[in-house]
Amino acid sequence: MPELPEVETITRELRPALTGRTIRAADVYWERSVVPPDGAAFARQIAGRSVTEIGRRGKWIVIALDGEDTLLIHLRMTGQLMTLSDPETFLPRHTRVFFTLDDGKRLIFQDQRKFGRLVLTSDPHSVLGTLGLEPLAENFTVEQLGVLLAGRRRRIKPLLLDQHFLAGLGNIYTDEALWQAGIHPLQPANTLTPDETARLHDAIRAVLRTAIAHGGTTLPDATYRQLDGRPGAHGEFLAVYG
Repeated sequence: MPELPEVETITRELRPALTGRTIRAADVYWERSVVPPDGAAFARQIAGRSVTEIGRRGKWIVIALDGEDTLLIHLRMTGQLMTLSDPETFLPRHTRVFFTLDDGKRLIFQDQRKFGRLVLTSDPHSVLGTLGLEPLAENFTVEQLGVLLAGRRRRIKPLLLDQHFLAGLGNIYTDEALWQAGIHPLQPANTLTPDETARLHDAIRAVLRTAIAHGGTTLPDATYRQLDGRPGAHGEFLAVYG
């Protein structure tokens, strides 16, 4: 599943491609990929809307549209986004939704296992409001991490994977950060010393930033690709995962 670095990479690539563009039409081939789960209604609601801003929250891509709606995209296990410039190019085999833009390009959402979701909502907080802190945000300090860990009896790895605790981490970068910090994945969170907490904080941020700089991690199953189809290059820098 794409994690924070992969989603951040896609988000950064989407900004110049989509910001200011108008969505002329949407075609939904798999209705369970969209929310509300009515392809025709989804297409009607999004047609003619312009993209005003693109951001990320945890593993969600957040696309603000003119008016009151926001398009939220979660890639889940095998979801991929790509752009096609040639309108005559055949759609990829696992295309579930595609958008035609006012410049003639198409934004494709393909998803082999069909777990990904595109949520069109006027209340993004209802989807994103329960997510934990962003590990690259300024308010994610060593002190704040210590407060979050205090009283938590859960083992540290499952806790870091909990999106209500921290938003965006998955198995890849949790393993890498714990290894870099020298902390056993099964250590109870509330037993981390101040030194261990500081090491973990710094390792999480360093691992994520390095992975973003490399365009994310594409594993052998190749389920993650950048917007132009290139694989992420961080796989060769992984210390322990895989």
